[in-house]
Amino acid sequence: MAVVTGAARGIGAATAARLSAEGWRLVLVDSCADDPTLAYALARPKDLMQVVEACGPDRAAAVRGDVRDQAALDEAVRLAEERFGGLDAAVAVAGAIAGGTEAWNLAEETWAAMIGINLEGVWRLARAALPALLRRPPPRQGRFVAVASAGGTRGLPLLAAYSAAKHGVVGLVRSLAAEAGPHGITANAVAPGSTTTAMLEASAAVYGLEEPGRFAAHHRLGRLVRPEEVAALVAFLCGPDSAAITGAVLAVDAGMTSG
Repeated sequence: MAVVTGAARGIGAATAARLSAEGWRLVLVDSCADDPTLAYALARPKDLMQVVEACGPDRAAAVRGDVRDQAALDEAVRLAEERFGGLDAAVAVAGAIAGGTEAWNLAEETWAAMIGINLEGVWRLARAALPALLRRPPPRQGRFVAVASAGGTRGLPLLAAYSAAKHGVVGLVRSLAAEAGPHGITANAVAPGSTTTAMLEASAAVYGLEEPGRFAAHHRLGRLVRPEEVAALVAFLCGPDSAAITGAVLAVDAGMTSG
């Protein structure tokens, strides 16, 4: 049984579909509401419900809530335990992007939103989920997976707050791996490159690009990443075959950071 944040579209929806196909039961979380600090529209409630329907209403449940709201994530974990009998994996996908100016000129609201959604949201999911993962009797096989970014391993011009938050995700996940490892729980991060999502369209706007496909020039494979490709790695890290992997940051970036 897994909780997935940012599940209404993009990588989150692809992750829900992949985990559902592999037999997981799911609690799917998304704010389904726009944020005034973001220049693009976020998912709608109907998007989240479509993901739930595709997974199967008897195997998936929806929670509308912002990842900066601890009560919403606590509710998602409570629902996982009460409806599905326990929690085995927590997947932090929810993210957002904003910027367009140098770090020293960033509005405080932009900084707060990037750190809040992209980093604090991961910590809040861990805060809600790790006690539930620890409630499973040993030997445990709990999994915590966070979606970081290629921007979590290198600096991105005009996206300093986003990049700082994603660097923070890497540090947080590695610390979780050190703390939870003795209890049989792994923690890993997935670092996508430019992926065909609404966030990439917003990134293109930051750089004044005509269309997001231009980002493929930074990938050695010469193409963008698909959400399903990221979801495949996330699902692997949630499964039994990844038991010896923890504290890792695994790239799914078509070669963007390979050299």
